[in-house]
Amino acid sequence: MEKGNQVKLTSAEITALWTSYINDSAISCKLTYFLAKVEDEEIRPLMQKALEIAQGNVTTLTEIFNKENYPIPYGFKLNEDVDAPAPRLYSDSYMLDYLHQASQIALQGYSINLSISVRADIYSYFNECISQLTSFMREVKELLLSKGLYIRSPYIPAPEDIDFVKRESFLRGFFGDKRPLVGTEITNLFVNFQRNAFGVATLIGFSQVAQSKEVAEFLERGVKIAKKQCEIFSSILKEDNLPVSMAWDPGVTKSTAFTFSDKLMMFYTTSLIALSIGFYGTSMAMSPRRDISLHYVRLTAEIATFAEDGANIMIKHGWLEQPPMAPER
Repeated sequence: MEKGNQVKLTSAEITALWTSYINDSAISCKLTYFLAKVEDEEIRPLMQKALEIAQGNVTTLTEIFNKENYPIPYGFKLNEDVDAPAPRLYSDSYMLDYLHQASQIALQGYSINLSISVRADIYSYFNECISQLTSFMREVKELLLSKGLYIRSPYIPAPEDIDFVKRESFLRGFFGDKRPLVGTEITNLFVNFQRNAFGVATLIGFSQVAQSKEVAEFLERGVKIAKKQCEIFSSILKEDNLPVSMAWDPGVTKSTAFTFSDKLMMFYTTSLIALSIGFYGTSMAMSPRRDISLHYVRLTAEIATFAEDGANIMIKHGWLEQPPMAPER
């Protein structure tokens, strides 16, 4: 049986730990600012708890790296990448939804990390992260529900009986009558709309406080792309008379003061783009109707180009930290 550090970390494990450190150091910066600005007394304890979780993760990950004699990633620093006393940039409702969106993303990441972890201590770490996060996310959902801010996905009626697909037209969507959307298509269109709508609000705020004109223009371009993709997802849902989620534009103030470093905002933006590419790939695989799959192919190509431009900006300014990699032989 394996005993802790007697077994070296695999490439999958060290990459998962390295990525988690970068993410938690970035999240700590953002949550520190949110905690300084949040006014709602029901949201504040959750913000405090989220910050404690992220900071605790950074501490644990640092201990693991030290035991392995592995360089600790630079990541993000409170004294460099955030100005907690800066004016308010986002509303309390935005901050609460941020906790929800970030928890969902983190849970998916931890699930993947758990599945690829072999060494007992690393498996235990990610298992604890999942346990901690599922409990926290339930609290966030309950608060969103109590405040009337949680937007449920559309309801569909129960069928009268079980049935099987009988015609190839089930897959079509370009010509003739289109069949109604199936549950998986509705779910993915709805959540992809939500993610993009939240992204619009996030990038509007980022673009207002960006210090570099180049970064501000990149973020403004991201706003336009996300808005356009929201329109596509909502138009498909509306064709079947299904409700569309709310947007978050009102959650942004007019502040233009330095709040987050350009490095931090570019990291968040490029990370969200990468996640969207993954979400769209899954959505495409779960959408039997060909016209919907084609939308995801086209939208993925658009944001992939956007992601490359973002990576080039980060490389240019020395903001892209090199991840673990194989030796050059």
